[in-house]
Amino acid sequence: MQQQRLRLTETENRFAGLKPADLTEAEAESLIDLALRVLAARHRKGQAIENPAQTQAYLRLRLAERPNEVFVCLFLDTRHRVIAVEELFQGTIDGASVHPREVVRRALQVNAAALIVAHNHPSGVAEPSQADLRITQRLQQALALVDIRVLDHVVVATEGSVSLAERSLL
Repeated sequence: MQQQRLRLTETENRFAGLKPADLTEAEAESLIDLALRVLAARHRKGQAIENPAQTQAYLRLRLAERPNEVFVCLFLDTRHRVIAVEELFQGTIDGASVHPREVVRRALQVNAAALIVAHNHPSGVAEPSQADLRITQRLQQALALVDIRVLDHVVVATEGSVSLAERSLL
């Protein structure tokens, strides 16, 4: 059923041809809210993460416009079904302190087998920094001690997102 929705013809798609400039500010906000609800439903408890592009879209909608850095974890079970999606750390306009101990503690509390981490870059540029790569490595090492896998680290910005897994940086 999901594949049918993705393959609509232009006559079946009510949104075909619609441009952001065609929307009022209120309509744009309403559309963003609708998109978030659709993507959140695909990332609710018990749903399997099967499509990395949808996960990136969800994270981008949720985090890209935040004025400060926010660090989010998607806690997953052994079949990569969502257990919880939580904002664990909030920072400033150019950084957030991420404490691996707290990530491990929370992952154990929810009985996660794997997780996807993400954070935003309020600057608008999704390119991962050296600090992003270092914290990813620290998280992987800390979580590996308790047999929890880090499947991806997604860096989100208004101009796009970058998956460290897709770049083979995990």
